[in-house]
Amino acid sequence: MKKRQIVVRRDQSGRCSDTSASTYGSVRYRECQKNHAANMGGHAVDGCREFMASGVEGTANAFTCAACGCHRNFHRREVDTEVVCDSS
Repeated sequence: MKKRQIVVRRDQSGRCSDTSASTYGSVRYRECQKNHAANMGGHAVDGCREFMASGVEGTANAFTCAACGCHRNFHRREVDTEVVCDSS
C-alpha cells in the first residue's frame, strides 16, 4: 500500500494541530492479484490491469470487476492521502 501525505500550510511551530488539520483520501483499485492456479500449486494471474465496477455504487455488482469477474478485494488497493493544515 502506498501512502502520500502532503502538508499544504503549517502554523508557526511547523506542526499541524489536530483541530486545524483536514485529511482527504481517495482509494483506487489496481491490478488483479488473484492466483488462478493456486489449487494446482502454481501461480497465474489473469492480467486485469485495473478494477472496473460491474454495477452502480450501492449495489452488489459494484464489488465485482467487469473486466475479470473477480471481487474487488483481489485487486491491489492504492490509497492517496492529503493532509491540509489551516493556520489562523
